[in-house]
Amino acid sequence: MIDWTHWHNEPYLIGGLVVLGWLYAVLTGPLRESLAPGATRTRAQAAWFYSSLVVFYLAVGSPLDQIGERFLLSAHMVQHQMIVYGAAIGFWLGLPPWLVDRLAPKGPPLWARALAHPISCGAVYTMTLSIWHAPELYDLALRDKNVHVLEHVTFFIAALFFWAPLLSPSRLFPALRAPVQILYVAAVTIAMTPVFAFIAFSENVLYPTYEYAPRILPRLSPAEDQLLGAALMKVGGLMIMLLVAGVAFYRWGERERTAREA
Repeated sequence: MIDWTHWHNEPYLIGGLVVLGWLYAVLTGPLRESLAPGATRTRAQAAWFYSSLVVFYLAVGSPLDQIGERFLLSAHMVQHQMIVYGAAIGFWLGLPPWLVDRLAPKGPPLWARALAHPISCGAVYTMTLSIWHAPELYDLALRDKNVHVLEHVTFFIAALFFWAPLLSPSRLFPALRAPVQILYVAAVTIAMTPVFAFIAFSENVLYPTYEYAPRILPRLSPAEDQLLGAALMKVGGLMIMLLVAGVAFYRWGERERTAREA
């Protein structure tokens, strides 16, 4: 049923990750002085960036992908959590500020400012995840490998948009101030609630692939698996959002305390 020894080694997956890692190494290494004289790149930043590539591969290249694609919606949701939170967060934390500013559009032009606006970032994230969870499109991704690859790539890109207002190190496109970060996180959490409700409270199994899949966990029915998947989406996301809001609130308080003592 499940081949635990099967790890994806497709050229587009391995090659894509290797190219990203190579570009990062070249831009922050040999080319650093020409791009930003005197700039640095810390070991922690490199560790975050390469960890994000590893997490992405574990999400889509490990046997978890087979389980999520053929058997369990809940496993597929775990994949998405790894991409949206683990891989995307690590990617942003691994980028030195000078690298983001050097590669960003000069100016920046109006279209870049509009695209980087928190409303745009939140909308791209919410709409991308919501559209992909439509039954016809989601099940198509489970049946067509190319569509499945596109799904995961767009999830990752949408997650980068979502985290940009929170983690961007750029001076051209800076992260939001702590109070606004809390509002931003709350707004996106609320905007994602209809997707969770649609999956969790559906009277039918939404995705035929999972409804007719062999039961690798006999006590977990397709309906229960669907409910578990929705819970992982909402509870997992809510925990991350509460953590982000808590950190933002703490930084806000520390900044206010420092300002009073100055």
